[in-house]
Amino acid sequence: MKTFSAKPADVEKKWILIDADGLVVGRLATIVANRLRGKHKPGYTPHVDDGDNVIIVNADKVVLTGRKRQNKTYYWHTGYPGGIKERTARQILDGRFPERVVEKAVERMIPEGPLGRRQLKNLRVYSGATHPHDAQQPETLDVAALNRKNARSE
Repeated sequence: MKTFSAKPADVEKKWILIDADGLVVGRLATIVANRLRGKHKPGYTPHVDDGDNVIIVNADKVVLTGRKRQNKTYYWHTGYPGGIKERTARQILDGRFPERVVEKAVERMIPEGPLGRRQLKNLRVYSGATHPHDAQQPETLDVAALNRKNARSE
């Protein structure tokens, strides 16, 4: 037997559409990260970008369990001394760019490096219900039906 190793020219990428309305952020992010990396395919090759393109709509309607909405803190540094900044998940979800909560959750589940950055470019997140990718004819993936814990009605 020989080990199968996919070549970049042989990879077939599909387009997947996920409606994030009422979905739990962490559970959604794990499913999306596995799709972006290609781990759901039988011919998964770790050093090749063989994942799918993922479109997430309604990212502003995701749910955080427990008290994470008030207590989860996102930090960043400005580059200046004493320039540590912080913002809670509630402030981000109620602010201008609520899709960043989902983007950060997925980004932190993908390995760092050139391949991880390439795979992350296959993710498109939109806070509203519309997206400009109708021409790609994305398949709908019902994440809530995969496991009863994936969705919350709050």
